[in-house]
Amino acid sequence: MDWKIFLATFGTIFLAELGDKTQVANLCLAAKSKSWFSVFLASVAAFSIVTLVTVSLGGLLCKFIRPDHIRYGAASLFVIIGLLMFFGKI
Repeated sequence: MDWKIFLATFGTIFLAELGDKTQVANLCLAAKSKSWFSVFLASVAAFSIVTLVTVSLGGLLCKFIRPDHIRYGAASLFVIIGLLMFFGKI
């Protein structure tokens, strides 16, 4: 295992997900259901599947598209979505 990549990924995901809408949803679900462990297990399972799909797609894309182009494309999508949200289009 490459610990440098592991720690960089962990730190990036941890900081990016801190305080996002998923945490608020989990908080509300755990409070409403009073079964925090079920909410925890379901959240871990769902996020694991989403991550598996995303990492698999990234691994597949990098065989056909240069990583720099993927990064520029992702950055452009974030800017476009941010502008659309800013102007109330989505």
